[in-house]
Amino acid sequence: MYEKLMQNLGFPGSNRLRKILEYLMDDEEVLVAENLPGSVTEVSERTRIPEERVKEILERLFRKGVVFPKDFEKRDYYRLARDIIQLHDATLATHEMEDEEYAKLWKEFGDLECHQRVGQILGISGMKVWRVVPAYNAIKNLDVLPYENIREMIRQQEKIAVVPCSCRNVTRMAGEGCKYTDEGKKWHCIQLGRGAEYVIARGSGKEIDVDTALELIDEIERDGLVHTWSNTSKIVDRRVTVNCNCCSDCCEFFLSAKHANIPIESLLEKSRFVAEVDFDECIACGTCVDRCQFSAIELNDHAEIIEEKCFGCGVCVLGCDQEAIKLKIVRPPEHIPM
Repeated sequence: MYEKLMQNLGFPGSNRLRKILEYLMDDEEVLVAENLPGSVTEVSERTRIPEERVKEILERLFRKGVVFPKDFEKRDYYRLARDIIQLHDATLATHEMEDEEYAKLWKEFGDLECHQRVGQILGISGMKVWRVVPAYNAIKNLDVLPYENIREMIRQQEKIAVVPCSCRNVTRMAGEGCKYTDEGKKWHCIQLGRGAEYVIARGSGKEIDVDTALELIDEIERDGLVHTWSNTSKIVDRRVTVNCNCCSDCCEFFLSAKHANIPIESLLEKSRFVAEVDFDECIACGTCVDRCQFSAIELNDHAEIIEEKCFGCGVCVLGCDQEAIKLKIVRPPEHIPM
């Protein structure tokens, strides 16, 4: 009964994915899920399960993050998670996620199967659908565009919510934990627009106002996480549903590149900036090396930027007490597509 769902998710015959699906659903729930997309009435007709019972099952699967209603309020038409990433993020990015056994299933599946496949597929496609946005506090004194000013981008959103990061939830419960921040104490995944509406309706996160979101942005930058955004210059767009704040030891981007043995720049677009060091001010303390998520800094008599590896995230700038590192613009506005 699980094979159809595994095929739809791109991993036919995967025993590891089967264990995840078995953990999420019993036989009756799988029967309902494999007859999606459809309305409650349509699924009832296909499965011969009474409508009221189908409605209960779909509501339960919605709360788990397995299925998605077309209308978050009416919840009368559903579809299955569109791909393995959406299933991962929805089922793991919730305040109710304190399930070590479930996290371990995902960690094993990711380490031994999923990350490599996802990295290979995204690498072959050549599409960089996500980009780095520089830390605001590293560029606030520069003349920057509205769609690379993370604070302005957040201010423009009609609805904002926050959930725990699905990637760091796995690492926190099933691995060694994140070396940059503690997702159990502070959530860092900012949901926007329809994404915010989804987590609020599902109860997997909580709505926040703009001021709270901007305070969170400052904390994220102090922790050394990297802002990422849909690779478009449109600030308000139905497709822009999340502001991820990533780290190299947990994030799907980094792990997929690592396991597929491909460079991270084949999956994630750089910002328009690059870091540069003032050698006269640098004391070679090594803080910037520790903070850099892209291994783009070497330490000799002073810190040296490996420019081809630098994503212009600004994390190193904010960690330098000597103010010896700055960001400079090296790419034109057209670098970020419409």
